[in-house]
Amino acid sequence: MSSILFSHSYFLRLDPKQWKIGRPYPPIGTLYAAALMRQHGYLVDFYDTMFARSPDELAASLESVRPEFFVLFDDGFNYLTKMCLTNMREAAFRMIGLAKSRGCTVVVSSSDSTDHYEEYLRRGADFILLGEGELTLLELIGGLEQGKNDMASICGLAYLANDKPVVSSRRNVLRDLDSLPFPAWDLVDLLPYRHSWEKNVGYFSINLATTRGCPFKCNWCAKPIYGNRYNSRSPENVVAEIKWLKSLHGFDHIWFCDDIFGLKPGWVRAFADLIQREGLLLRYKIQCRADLLLQEDYVADLARSGCENIWMGAESGSQKILDAMDKGTTVEQIYEATRLLKKYGIRPAFFIQFGYLGETREDIDKTIRMINELLPAEIGISVSYPLPGTVFYQRVKDDLQKKANWTDSNDLALMFRNTYQPAFYRRLHQYVHHSYRRQLALEYLADSRFRISLVSIRKILSAAFYGLKSYFSKLELQRLEKHPA
Repeated sequence: MSSILFSHSYFLRLDPKQWKIGRPYPPIGTLYAAALMRQHGYLVDFYDTMFARSPDELAASLESVRPEFFVLFDDGFNYLTKMCLTNMREAAFRMIGLAKSRGCTVVVSSSDSTDHYEEYLRRGADFILLGEGELTLLELIGGLEQGKNDMASICGLAYLANDKPVVSSRRNVLRDLDSLPFPAWDLVDLLPYRHSWEKNVGYFSINLATTRGCPFKCNWCAKPIYGNRYNSRSPENVVAEIKWLKSLHGFDHIWFCDDIFGLKPGWVRAFADLIQREGLLLRYKIQCRADLLLQEDYVADLARSGCENIWMGAESGSQKILDAMDKGTTVEQIYEATRLLKKYGIRPAFFIQFGYLGETREDIDKTIRMINELLPAEIGISVSYPLPGTVFYQRVKDDLQKKANWTDSNDLALMFRNTYQPAFYRRLHQYVHHSYRRQLALEYLADSRFRISLVSIRKILSAAFYGLKSYFSKLELQRLEKHPA
């Protein structure tokens, strides 16, 4: 059987914000593909770029392994790869060149290559896997080994023929996720991940996926890999992987990296029952929607199974903006879901998005008010980011002539014309964080159980510091507001 070297194109060092945060997760999408190919008898190696300094470091692995196939398979569960950062795209092109110069057949699977398959083919890739890639990869390499010439009969593939791109028919998504082997965790060195987490956070978190896809239709959200279908592993299969991983590596915390965790009716209850039956003590975080967090039984089951943090796609405190996004949720649901999570001891966290089309200062103020009234445990703020294949992208694509992707995740450039200039939104990002941190400190000081202590003194200083920072940020916002885009 052929030798395959797997890799991915996310370099933590090329993303200064994420490098500073220091909370990396292994590319489990890559490890799923490697596990499937190994299960079918292929000789599989893996080069992890996460902590590499440069794509040129791949050369040593290519020389050592001398694979027939180089497969650049990005993690479809990572929002950073969905954003198609240009630093990572250039790294991918460099890696493709290194593999081609050594005679490898190069196969690429990623959100970016699915959206820009011709560009990747022109840069040297032989084949692009479009959408969910594992079964396409298995069929492709098997076909190449057998001398197959009719590549168009393989679903989910793009390649060049007579210097013109050819795209085969779409491959159906995989429904039976339990049929896949567990990710090839043994191929990745988890020590650097553990060290980074323990140094920056004090514990070690690992990532697992229980589902693929999302059936909701927010018009700014791209789903080039798993689409609008929602398929789930069984609770038994997930718990079996958790027990296996605990015996192999040990970990303190899990991020279930699904777009939406436990959407299938009864899934979370069955999962919680299994966790308790097996005597497992878990700490984990998930992503979910506000409207799904209104069922008290669902929230209670999450809590008893070990959920301690939920990132909610709140997006905006303005109903007008939520409706424009086709979000399908209400501001009232965000308030109620937050109340219910806190009741069960689960820390709510908000994804917030500024700069959507039509957003006014009134809409912005409503969002800031919502954050400071609800005081989630954490907030993640971004500006609206147009991804290919979305309704939102179609609405703004004519403005994307100069810049269509961020360089790294801290770029925060508003790439289309909107109410205010890009500098306004960068300052807004700072102001909201300062205002939120000030409010957190004031909330602590207002607690009826407040006592003078080292912690309370720090909170007083924090309130003063962030109060001052938010004051000057607000002044700068007012100045920038007078100069609309």
